Amino acid sequence: MRHARARWAAAVIGVAGLLALAGCGGNGGSAAGSNSTGEAVTGGTLNMLGAGDVDYMDPNVSYYSVGYLNLRLWSRQLFTYPAEDGKTTTAVPDLAKDMPTQDNGGISSDGKTYTITLRDGVNWNTSPARAVTAADVVRGVKRTCNPVQPFGGTPDFADLIVGYQDFCDGFAQVPQDAKSIANYIDATDLPGVTATDDTTVTFTLTHPATYFVDMLTLPAFSPAPEEVMAYLPGSTELGQHEISDGPYQVESWEPTKSITYTRNPSWDSSTDPIRKAYVDKIVVDETVSQDSIQQQLQTGTPSADMQFDVQVPPSQLAGLMSADDPNLNLGDTSSTNPYIVFNTASPNNASALSKPQVRQALEYALNRDDIIQVLGGPKVTPPLTHVLPKEVNGSKDSDLYPYDVDKAKQLLADAGYPDGLTLKFLYRNASEGSSKAFQTAQQDLQKAGITVTGVPSPNADFYTKYLQVPSVAQAGTWDLALAGWGPDWYGDAALSFFKPLFSGPPSFPPAGSNFGLYENPDLDSLIQQASQAATKDDAAKLWDQADQQVMKDAVFFPITDPLNANYHASQVNNAVYIPAFQNFDPANVWLTKGEQGG
Repeated sequence: MRHARARWAAAVIGVAGLLALAGCGGNGGSAAGSNSTGEAVTGGTLNMLGAGDVDYMDPNVSYYSVGYLNLRLWSRQLFTYPAEDGKTTTAVPDLAKDMPTQDNGGISSDGKTYTITLRDGVNWNTSPARAVTAADVVRGVKRTCNPVQPFGGTPDFADLIVGYQDFCDGFAQVPQDAKSIANYIDATDLPGVTATDDTTVTFTLTHPATYFVDMLTLPAFSPAPEEVMAYLPGSTELGQHEISDGPYQVESWEPTKSITYTRNPSWDSSTDPIRKAYVDKIVVDETVSQDSIQQQLQTGTPSADMQFDVQVPPSQLAGLMSADDPNLNLGDTSSTNPYIVFNTASPNNASALSKPQVRQALEYALNRDDIIQVLGGPKVTPPLTHVLPKEVNGSKDSDLYPYDVDKAKQLLADAGYPDGLTLKFLYRNASEGSSKAFQTAQQDLQKAGITVTGVPSPNADFYTKYLQVPSVAQAGTWDLALAGWGPDWYGDAALSFFKPLFSGPPSFPPAGSNFGLYENPDLDSLIQQASQAATKDDAAKLWDQADQQVMKDAVFFPITDPLNANYHASQVNNAVYIPAFQNFDPANVWLTKGEQGG
C-alpha cells in the first residue's frame, strides 16, 4: 500500500500487507489513542509480530506501508503525518522548520518554486554525530531513480520537478554498481532540486502543484547521508548499515526473520515534534502466522504488543466488533485494496489478456459481493467499482460491469475463446484474506468457463520477486494478481493513483506500479491535463474521465475501499492509527507500567 503508498502503498483486513499507502477514524478503538490511561510511561520493549518483512530498508526506495512503518522509527522526512486525532492525514513539518507559503517566502508567486528550511540540531548517528544538511536532501532525491531499484512512485513527480526526467534517463544508463552510481549522483546536477546552503533546499517545478507539500511527505524525499553511497540502493547490505536521524536505529536486521531497533544516542527530542519515542527498544518477529499473532495479542502473551505487517484475520472481525473490543481499530484507508490486476503482457492463452474484450469478460465474471463477504463483509469492506475511492477528488460513482456470467461467456466466445481460458493467479498464501479472495475468484471464474490455478507467494516476495519485475509478467508467470493501492498523499490525490498505476511505460515496474503493463495514450493525455488543471473542480472532471477510460479498458477489477482492521494488546497505550502506515504509530505508543515487554 504504498504503493502507496501509499503509497502507501498497506494491508487491509489482513489482505494486502504491503500497500504503497487513507483517512483516520475508527470503530472499536479510538484513533486518538486507544487504551490510554494516566500519564505516559517511558521505557520497556515494544514487541511487534509479523508474517513478512519490509520491502526495502532504504528510505529513498521503500514504497509500501510496512516499509513506511519501519522508517517511522529511524528515518525523518521533510514533512509527515502526526499521531494526533483528526490530523493523521494532514501534512506537518518534520525535518522542515515550517510550512512553506507565499506569505513567508516559501512558495514563489508563480507557485513553481518551493524553498524549504531545515530544522537546526538534527543529526545523523555517525561517530561523531553530524548534522543533516540540504545536500543530504538533494542526494536522497537523486537516489530515488537509481538504475538498480528505483522508487516505485517516481511517475508522481517525473515530469513535475525540473530536470528530473532527464536526470533519471541518464541514470538508467549507468552501470549497476555502487561506485558508478555514486559517481553519477556526485557529478550530475538535478536543476530542480538544489542546496542553497547547509539548511536550505529549493525545489523548482515545471508547473504549479498545490499538492506538492503533501507529496514531500513521501520517504523518497528523505535525506541520504554520504555513507549510503558505498552500497547498492535497496540492498540487504545497505539495510544492515543504515544511518539514522530518527529516535531509533536499526541494531540488527535479518531479512524475513527479525528487526531490532534501539535508541539513537544522536537524536534530540527537542528537534522532533512528531515522535515521542516512549519505549527504549522495539523488536519485530517476522516469523509468526496471522492467526497466531491475533491469538497472542488477545491473550496477553508478554512478548506480543502490536501487529507488524498483518491485520486482524477476517474470520475474527465479526466477534471482535460485536464485543466492541477496545483494542480493535477500523481505520479509513482511501484505497482500492485489494484489487485484481490483469497482466496485459502475458503470453498465455495466445496473449488473451492483451484483448480488452477478454478483460471485460473477466470483469463481468468476477462477483465482487462474494469476495467482499470473505474479506469481512460490506460493513468493513464496502464495494468500490471504479478507480478512485470516494474520499479522493474526482471520484464519481459508476459501475460498468455488474456481475453477469452469461455476458462474460458471450464476450469470451466473441473474442475467440468459446471453450474458456486457463489463468494463473498470484496471491499471498500467508494472508487469510488474500487466500480466501483467491479461492473465491477461482470459484466465480469457473462458472464462466475460466480455470484458475494458484501461484502462492510469501509476503516478502510478492512485490519484490513478482510484481515489481516486468520480465516475470512478460513470461506469463502470472495472469491475475491480488494487489492493493492507496494514495501517496491525501485529498487532491488522484494523480497518485493514475500516474503510478496506469500511465504507460513510465509507470512500468520497478519505477512505477503498473504491474499489468497497461498503456493507452488517450489516458496519458487525460492524466497530463488533470495534473495541470487550474482548479480542483477542473481537475475533478478530468480525473473522472480518466477513471472511466481505465474501466472501459478493463485494466483491473476493483473490489473495495475498505476499513483497515488493526489490533493491539491491552498494555499498549496511545495507539494512534496512521493511514499512511496502515497501522498504529509505534514511535508514539507507551506500555503500561509492569507490562513493558518480554
